Amino acid sequence: MVNTYAILKKELRSYFTSPIAYMVITVFSVISGYFFYSLFALFGVMSVQSMNNPQMQSALNITEEVVGPTFSTMSIIILFMTPFLTMRLFSEEKKSGTIEMLMTFPIKDIEIVMGKFGACFLTFLAMLIPTLLYQVILFALGKPELGPVISGYIGIILMGASFMSLGILISTMTENQIIAAVVTFGVLLLFWIIQWGASFTGPLFAKILIQLSIIEHYQEFARGVIDTKDAVFYILFSFFFFFLTMRSLESKKWRS
Repeated sequence: MVNTYAILKKELRSYFTSPIAYMVITVFSVISGYFFYSLFALFGVMSVQSMNNPQMQSALNITEEVVGPTFSTMSIIILFMTPFLTMRLFSEEKKSGTIEMLMTFPIKDIEIVMGKFGACFLTFLAMLIPTLLYQVILFALGKPELGPVISGYIGIILMGASFMSLGILISTMTENQIIAAVVTFGVLLLFWIIQWGASFTGPLFAKILIQLSIIEHYQEFARGVIDTKDAVFYILFSFFFFFLTMRSLESKKWRS
């Protein structure tokens, strides 16, 4: 635990003494903020227009029109941002040659992985903090449902953790940070769109493709439903890639 904490502190310091964390947080905040503003402004216009139309007014729902789409948009932006958080975790160590030194220390591989993941995860949470302002605005000016807001954040956090677990694995495979980021994005995108092929296959294979889709398991969270099977998918997804990361580090030791 002490070793994990030491690595976590070192990695957090690296994030916030370089432009990476600030760049990712700023870009994410600007883009997600723009989409939130657009959705909220559109809802405001529709609300004004519905004042003379009771039927339209009763159909308006700020949770469905603003909260759900905002979280769905955030999930897409996170797909692009996560590779920038994970690309340097092991690639930088390999390029600088410090990975060999790290492997010779009396530190378990799991402590290294958890320390690096913990720093990345905390940076990810810091990236989400500005989005709490959206909820403050919504609850101050409207009456959204609390459930979808809570489930939306839970889904985003679970999805982000699964993205990071895959990104860390890719980072162990190359010393080039750009390659790590591009490959991570490519693999994540594949898991994102994998269900598109379901309509061209048999029923069994189609079901498998749908179950492997990252975004498919987020839909219920965005609607305000916390489904155990979706949460379990993200947890198992993360543990699977943590396991592969451990194997990747072990192979590095054998090659050394």
